[in-house]
Amino acid sequence: MAKLVVLLRLCSVVLALRCLTFQFAGAARAFFVFGDSLVDNGNNNYLLSTARANTPPYGIDYPTHRPTGRFSNGLNIPDFISKRLGSESTLPYLSPELQGQKLLVGANFASAGIGILNDTGFQFVHVIRMFRQLDLFEEYQLRVRKLIGIERTQTLVAQSFVLITVGGNDFVNNYFLVPNSPRSRQFSIPEYVPYLISEYKKLLMRLYDLGVRQVLVTGTGPLGCVPAELALRSRNGECSAELQLASELYNPQLRQMLNELNSGYDADIFIYADFQLRSDPGSHGFVSTKVACCGQGPYNGLGLCTPASNLCANRDQYLFWDPFHPSEKTSELLVEQFMTASADYIFPMNLSTAMAIDPVSHP
Repeated sequence: MAKLVVLLRLCSVVLALRCLTFQFAGAARAFFVFGDSLVDNGNNNYLLSTARANTPPYGIDYPTHRPTGRFSNGLNIPDFISKRLGSESTLPYLSPELQGQKLLVGANFASAGIGILNDTGFQFVHVIRMFRQLDLFEEYQLRVRKLIGIERTQTLVAQSFVLITVGGNDFVNNYFLVPNSPRSRQFSIPEYVPYLISEYKKLLMRLYDLGVRQVLVTGTGPLGCVPAELALRSRNGECSAELQLASELYNPQLRQMLNELNSGYDADIFIYADFQLRSDPGSHGFVSTKVACCGQGPYNGLGLCTPASNLCANRDQYLFWDPFHPSEKTSELLVEQFMTASADYIFPMNLSTAMAIDPVSHP
């Protein structure tokens, strides 16, 4: 009887592994997300952090109509990319639900408030800084190895698609956070930008060493034009010249750095994407491009989005959901742009082309 029980248990294990292998073979590509609040989908809910989006009216247009940790009225950019990949949305890495088969879908490691630099976002207390996000990605791979083995884990990672969105906080929540900030005393903006780019390059090289072979890297949006900066710095609705200069210097240098990395790896590993709409927002039905849907004060740009905030009735007509973050509609339009835009906006290829390529063929 004891031998029969052992045999049955072994058969169960074998069947489970065969099932898992079959599901892995037919599944959509895994999707991994790194970065800040623009792509965080709930990791900070599990941290003692002040950078959270876990209270209403966040999530008002999400399928559950409840806050999820996304800094959005509904879905965010990773959700729309997941749809394009043909998979369910990735779970936050810290979620207790990220177990078993769900691990093979991928994971979101992003954390609101962080930047390229370790000192960015210190005011938010507990956050997952970029170096730690990469440590957790390494830990993730060890967990997956226990499910499908070393070789299949390497293949899953090599075939995966990766999104990384970071950099904006290094300006708004570091350099420009307070007058005469430590970083602004250390660098002028023309000096600070190359420093950021050099530190970012180290992170991307480690990401490559961890096995990924297709990475979408977004630039910053128009930092000086977000409602939070308009509320603090604008008199007549004009964008902040200093923050706009930062974006205008940063994005071309980021694109150039990615091009150099690709040349060094002799493959189109890293894809640069512009993070602002290429067409007139009015053509998409937006009636407001300066005022946040949820907030208070000038441009609804002061403080946080809370149950006591002003709240617009039609979120699809607002470019910005809260003082810093795009609405669900804007996120959807940005992903559509990533899919189809020309090399002026996404380089060296758009996502439609990238998703048709087998990244395992890369070195």
